[in-house]
Amino acid sequence: QVQLVESGGGLVQAGGSLRLSCAASRSIFSFNSMGWYRQAPGKQRELVARISSGGVTNYADSVKGRFTISRSNAENTVYLQMNSLKPDDTAVYYCNARTYIGPDIWGQGTQVTVSS
Repeated sequence: QVQLVESGGGLVQAGGSLRLSCAASRSIFSFNSMGWYRQAPGKQRELVARISSGGVTNYADSVKGRFTISRSNAENTVYLQMNSLKPDDTAVYYCNARTYIGPDIWGQGTQVTVSS
């Protein structure tokens, strides 16, 4: 059973930064891609950023230029560096791994709260 464990969430003032980490229990090379999603209260879960096994990235328009997704294959970890945070970024952030065969794998989520 593969596990994804997120960390790094917390409370930060608007304009501040946080770095989220997602540690996988097996090599992240085994996944087609990995990503970060978020879900704010009363809203649907949405894609924030994704990185392929080859390192290709894509971002939601709302975070382009502020967030950066990266991966450390040696550490089996994916990161999300979040700068210039806004109150609208407040949400539970989930790590996602897309497998070649079978359903996606999700972490338990980490809360990010941005105060104005």
